Amino acid sequence: MAPLFLPLFALIPTSLFQVFTACLYILMDLVSADALIRIADSGAARSSPLFTSPRKDIKYLFNPFTVATCLARSTTVFSNCVILYAIASAVDRRPWKSMLALAFAAYFSLYPTLLLPPLILLCHDQSVAAKSNLGNTAMKLASFFLGALAWLLTLSYMLTGQSWEFLRSTYGVHLLLPDLTPNVGLWWYFFIEMFDPFREFFLGVFWLHLVGYVGGLCLRLRKQPLFVLMTLIGIFAIFQPYPSIADASLYFSLIPLYSHIFPLMRYTFFAIATVLYATLLGPAFYYLWIYAGSGNANFFYAITLVWSLGLSIIVGECLFAVLRDEWEVERPEMKGKDVRRI
Repeated sequence: MAPLFLPLFALIPTSLFQVFTACLYILMDLVSADALIRIADSGAARSSPLFTSPRKDIKYLFNPFTVATCLARSTTVFSNCVILYAIASAVDRRPWKSMLALAFAAYFSLYPTLLLPPLILLCHDQSVAAKSNLGNTAMKLASFFLGALAWLLTLSYMLTGQSWEFLRSTYGVHLLLPDLTPNVGLWWYFFIEMFDPFREFFLGVFWLHLVGYVGGLCLRLRKQPLFVLMTLIGIFAIFQPYPSIADASLYFSLIPLYSHIFPLMRYTFFAIATVLYATLLGPAFYYLWIYAGSGNANFFYAITLVWSLGLSIIVGECLFAVLRDEWEVERPEMKGKDVRRI
């Protein structure tokens, strides 16, 4: 947990803790909902300065994972809230607020730092001065982001008695993976089975795999940086070291922004069925392994693979649909025709 969180929760009287935290998490959900409304009203998902889809939007979908996250009172809610606020500020042409919000998100957790490149692209495209040099804009916004993050880290340094030990406890946990408690991710089981001499090598491989998506998506989908942000959030929900349903809930909340591409998806039923299957059986498998003792680690890891498979299919289907949408805009004569891989 980030050090600035500790005074917030430590100062709450024990008698008011339940009520205060319930109100706080409800407030975070309301702020997140407001940010989603602002993103939707901007129309940035369907139209950007470099690309406009001819398809129309439909209504938003209800997201039960967000409700479950709020009831569980996960601190990921704070990170999700500021990520949405950063995106909303970007589409509202407020790049400095966007960078400040992303700095808070990176301070709360580590992986939002990887959202910086597409967020800079989104800020640049939405800016009135979009014709300005992208390199200069990127340098200014990146410098402001790093400065804001350094300010937050300095506050934490002063709060913890002028010690940098919190860096290892807060961010080193993500980088070095010392805690192998079972979760819905893919890392824990792999590193339980890993021989110690190879641990550092595969930690680097796993992190390079996660970072590698950023550059490729930003280059291939340069015309739609908002979709790049959404896709990266979905990828992080699958491949980050300690994922939870809170990370998936953020991705599921953003998917309806691109409801105009739903007709282009091919395996929607299979993807939804896979996610529902893992959602319903995941808790049961965990109970049978940990509490009933009638299963083992393989038993629970199998259902986490199904969960990751479902999310991967959804991410892949969204990517296919957006690329198909771009292709049909560039080549209208191919609209409605099947695509064959050669």
